[in-house]
Amino acid sequence: MSESRTNRRGPARLSGLAVAALLTLGIASCGGDDKPVYVEKPVEELYNGAMNAMQAGDYEEAARLFDEVERQHPYSEWAAKAQLMAAYAFYQENSYDEAINALDRFIELHPGSPDAPYAYYLKAISYYEQIVDVRRDQKATSDALNALEELVRRYPDSKYARDAELKIDLALDHLAGKHMDIGRFYQSRSEYLAAINRFRTVVERYQTTTHVPEALHRLVECYLAMGIVDEAQATAAVLGHNFPGSEWYIDSYALLTGENLYPEESEGSWISSLF
Repeated sequence: MSESRTNRRGPARLSGLAVAALLTLGIASCGGDDKPVYVEKPVEELYNGAMNAMQAGDYEEAARLFDEVERQHPYSEWAAKAQLMAAYAFYQENSYDEAINALDRFIELHPGSPDAPYAYYLKAISYYEQIVDVRRDQKATSDALNALEELVRRYPDSKYARDAELKIDLALDHLAGKHMDIGRFYQSRSEYLAAINRFRTVVERYQTTTHVPEALHRLVECYLAMGIVDEAQATAAVLGHNFPGSEWYIDSYALLTGENLYPEESEGSWISSLF
């Protein structure tokens, strides 16, 4: 059978046999766009087909069929579940933006659903898996952190909260690492004020991360390079008090003593009041 298309002069004529064949396939030529029109199918057939596609690893087809469940049967008990499963299919396909959009829609339409905690979790993970090297933009890290914190805040007793808390720590460490990377860059160019601002950010905002000892040491280096001796001594004292056995304190101590200086607390220093 030759293919029939609609053109600007009007619909092409089809034989009765051709029309019957197209209707059997559930497709009819419509307007000038040739968009397929699908015949409504039972919800169980669509949902089972989507699950079969999911199990076969055809996530694109699974997402399409789950969307069809909602489109054709919006008031079915399967519709909400299909929304969530479509989001999961997008996630499995690494189509994170589509997954996040679908999850936002599910959360908006079904805020009281028992599956809401999972929707928040999957949304957070969709951001989290887009985290990239600290040398690149960290918007996905910030988005992941916000989504993870929202999950813990809303559902602290859910089975997803513990994993979210672990990933919050990792996201914070990643953001601190970004500030450290930029701070080192400024320091290498002798732009000490800019470097100090980055290292201070790590110390002030990311105190639970692994980067704090190095940030304190870099502050000692920058303060000494600028001749701000009191701050260098106070920062080294804080470093020694909180991380006495770290390599960074050993380096800071050697740096100070090389200048006939020693770690010394200062009540007027910002660092002393912070710790």
